Amino acid sequence: MKLYCLSGHPTLPCNVLKFKSTTIMLDCGLDTTSVLNFLPLPLVHSSRLSKLPGWVSKDGTVNLEKELKECAGRVFVDSQPEFCLPERELLDLSTIDVILISNYHCMMALPYITEHTGFTGTVYATEPTLQIGRLLMEELVNFMERVPKAQSATCWKNKEIQRMLPGPLKDAVDVWTWKRSYSMQEVNSALSKVQLVGYSQKVELFGAVQISPLSSGYSLGSSNWIIQSHHEKVSYVSGSSLLTTHPQPMDQSSLKNSDVLILTGLTQMPTANPDGMLGEFCSNLAMTIRAGGNVLVPCYSSGVIYDLLECLYQFIESASLGTTPFYFISPVANSSLEFSQIFAEWLCHNKQTKVYLPEPPFPHAELIQTNKLKHYPSIHGDFSSEFRQPCVVFTGHPSLRFGDVVHFMELWGKSSLNTIIFTEPDFSYLDALAPYQPLAMKCVYCPIDTRLNFHQVSKLLKEVQPLHVVCPEQYTQPPLTQAHRSDLMLELQPPPMPYRRCSVLNLPFRRRYERVYILPELANSLVPSEIKPGISVATVSAVLHSKDNKHTLQSVPKPPPVPPSKKRKRVIEEPPVVLAPKPLLSGAVPLEAFLATLQKHGITEVKVEETADGHILHLQAEDTLIQLEEDGTHIVCDNNEPLRKGV
Repeated sequence: MKLYCLSGHPTLPCNVLKFKSTTIMLDCGLDTTSVLNFLPLPLVHSSRLSKLPGWVSKDGTVNLEKELKECAGRVFVDSQPEFCLPERELLDLSTIDVILISNYHCMMALPYITEHTGFTGTVYATEPTLQIGRLLMEELVNFMERVPKAQSATCWKNKEIQRMLPGPLKDAVDVWTWKRSYSMQEVNSALSKVQLVGYSQKVELFGAVQISPLSSGYSLGSSNWIIQSHHEKVSYVSGSSLLTTHPQPMDQSSLKNSDVLILTGLTQMPTANPDGMLGEFCSNLAMTIRAGGNVLVPCYSSGVIYDLLECLYQFIESASLGTTPFYFISPVANSSLEFSQIFAEWLCHNKQTKVYLPEPPFPHAELIQTNKLKHYPSIHGDFSSEFRQPCVVFTGHPSLRFGDVVHFMELWGKSSLNTIIFTEPDFSYLDALAPYQPLAMKCVYCPIDTRLNFHQVSKLLKEVQPLHVVCPEQYTQPPLTQAHRSDLMLELQPPPMPYRRCSVLNLPFRRRYERVYILPELANSLVPSEIKPGISVATVSAVLHSKDNKHTLQSVPKPPPVPPSKKRKRVIEEPPVVLAPKPLLSGAVPLEAFLATLQKHGITEVKVEETADGHILHLQAEDTLIQLEEDGTHIVCDNNEPLRKGV
């Protein structure tokens, strides 16, 4: 059993498991942190960005003024943003049989895998994961295609040139593998390969293994996966949460008795309490609005935004924000808000009960009905005529490199009355803000990450007790910025097996058993002999039939009777002779009785030598050795096959 690691990002994993003749990809996360190296894509012409100076090396030998721009001491690529893909050279991705998706954030690289590697397998995901994943991909494509860039910067990727660039471009990894966004056609083709599954549904893969998704408690439809055969069990835990939010709670009990547990997707903010961050978010929002400023919240179009809107619903009246407009701007805003209301069976119990009242499970439905929350596909059209300030705007992308958020950064960045509140933990807020410096607007960092922290995961592992744990190497050491915090790492016995991008791990257990079925008529013919009280054995002579990884013992076929014929048939037409199986001998060979039998057959010159494991018999006239040991008998003779068979 082998595990191939294709991603270096612990919360955007992509691993491949080879298990019992099946090749299974576990998630295909897209590392979007690479876009922080690019200039933002403004929806309307930005004179500030267009006037940024080009970059020239200090000695003047490298001139990349057309490709690289300088802003506030940092260098950015002036081109369409590109993404860091999972590793594609470590193994042949066309051999992958299935892809298992744990949540909609971990499927963003799917079109790169299914459309450009010769993949012919099946993708398994829950319905909310598929539908919300489609929205996120559609939004990404829309963001890119509505601000096309004619030029494509490639010279800076030359290894010799990259070495001379300032950081962080200098330290960017595998830049030649970075790719532009896929098209909507590729998205539709990739998602057509998805087969929907429900929690605890069991799916057979080629008769070899069985897969089953479990609720992970992190987002709508998010899953952990069980991959098991008759005698082995692998659990894949990715992006899980024990906090009480809108999804179904995490199923922990089904993870017990795992031989190997692959652990990814822990919180990126182990020291930030999500409840505390929500409180800080609300108080900073209220302070800004009361001072006459606007609030910008860069966010994904699904996920944490549902919890933010629910928190604000309870907070609005008490904070006297009833007249403040809230805007949600995304190409998929309407679909996202509607989908959250119709996936009732994937929600926590409290929200499920509301559906039967009937009431909408999320309160943002009421905010929309009372016109406190308005949603728009973009800043163009209706929004521009209905927009009024001060207001709160939720929009994407959290990287601040593309989407409507770029326009609001240019619009509000010059005033200290305005505030930008970061709630998504995927990007460094300082790196996200870098191309907008100098910036007058206030910045508040309230990362809300509900995934498991190290304390929670240690407690979980004590309860489910897997034999072996495999995890990204980042989890086996404290963060670089907090090297003294040993509580921010996994300390287990035995120690977890770490992996990094391009690692290939031999997982530490061997398959020892295989299930074999026996046909009833063959079972009826067996004659068991009791060797100990309650234990009987029987010898079996049978034909092993294997098909679709299922093994069956069948009776040995009898040779067909030869029909009488007057004419002589050719030899090649005669049926093959099926020899009756020889009886199998078991147990220890009684020495005295064996010597007497040899003597009866005319073998009299026998020299017996006692050894630690049994006896050696030397048949002197025949020049043959017979080793009688507890666990086997060996006959050593020189080119005397009749004697060997006779003995």
